[in-house]
Amino acid sequence: MVAAVSVEGLSKRYRIGKLQSAYGTLRDSMAAVGRRAIGRDHTPEYEEIWALRDVTFDLGEGGVLGVIGRNGAGKTTLLRILTRITTPTEGRAEIRGRVGSLLEVGTGFHPELTGRENVYLNGSVLGMKRRDITDRFADIVEFAGVEKFIDTPVKRYSSGMSVRLAFSVAAHVEPEILLVDEVLAVGDAEFQRRCLGRMEDLSDSGRTVLFVSHNMQTVSRLCDRAILLEGGRIAMDGPSPEVVARYLQQGHGGGASHEWPDLATAPGKDFVRLRSVRVLQDDVVTDSVDVRKPVGLEIGFTVLRLGEAVFPKVKVYDRDGNVAFNALDTSERWQEPSTPGDYAAIAWIPPNLLNEGLISVDVGICSLGSQKLIPHAGAADIVSFHVHDPGMGDSARGLFTGQLRGAIRPLLDWTSEEQ
Repeated sequence: MVAAVSVEGLSKRYRIGKLQSAYGTLRDSMAAVGRRAIGRDHTPEYEEIWALRDVTFDLGEGGVLGVIGRNGAGKTTLLRILTRITTPTEGRAEIRGRVGSLLEVGTGFHPELTGRENVYLNGSVLGMKRRDITDRFADIVEFAGVEKFIDTPVKRYSSGMSVRLAFSVAAHVEPEILLVDEVLAVGDAEFQRRCLGRMEDLSDSGRTVLFVSHNMQTVSRLCDRAILLEGGRIAMDGPSPEVVARYLQQGHGGGASHEWPDLATAPGKDFVRLRSVRVLQDDVVTDSVDVRKPVGLEIGFTVLRLGEAVFPKVKVYDRDGNVAFNALDTSERWQEPSTPGDYAAIAWIPPNLLNEGLISVDVGICSLGSQKLIPHAGAADIVSFHVHDPGMGDSARGLFTGQLRGAIRPLLDWTSEEQ
């Protein structure tokens, strides 16, 4: 496959801190001469930082690449170099094809001009010809939903109306390569849904897209592949669900599996101790799961001596840290007195139950008290995984492109009849 974007050893260095001004007053100049005369002059105080460091990747024609990372990781710097807003300190980047960029939505809008005039002005700034703007004008205005106000000065628009119109103009630019920097968070929820649909249309039409965003659900759904930037360097490059899971787990601390090699120091007491916890899908350990498939939470534990009946338990938290549900194994096999040995229990979460985002899990081994559970071994926040929806229309979200709220989003059986 021909590479539409080739980046090799790209680096960008900035100087921060106190720099000597190129222009100064006569008093400043005389003071500087005096300091040098008495030996008190010193080098201007500044620090050099690398916003990007040795970034290398290729993006084939028709590919959709997500770029994620913390604030200051170098995402916007990368796009600014690719759009020739700034030059790299080291390395090179080649772009093969006509480029359109959505970096600053609304660049070129003038408050004294009407919406109609600003459409032509902003379209010209983005590289569209007047004839192309005229041909797409009706679609631009309809998409923005400002037909009634199109001949009103933009200074009388609400902030949401201005942003919607600006994005609509940018979204109807049809270059071969599109560079997008966090522009899908504009407008209200309904308009954001339309923006995402427009971006999907552009990617499905075979255009090459490089997309920067902090919305992990959008990256997982829109992008085939993603790169994770850390401190200006590429920390991971791979399928977007896996890269998103890695990014989310960085701030969380948990992974898809945990083992305690030394049973003597594992969580528990002299009766029972934990050995391992794993997240499973399709018989493999994974930190990125498809919402349409069952997910297994495997708990390995060891009963050290004959004793009362014990059973495994899980507590699952949603992406906001709220308890999604508690579940314990009520099978009859756990109602008999426990015998010494190694055990492995798997709690299977049904498909189309969890909501998208980062899920974390507490595990425990308990027994029944009179009115409460008695814990014997447990580990809080021990594993985590990222739930993603491929957006094929066969999940609980159907053809809806937005985010469903709530800890869970089950796929229910519906019945209806005409009355």
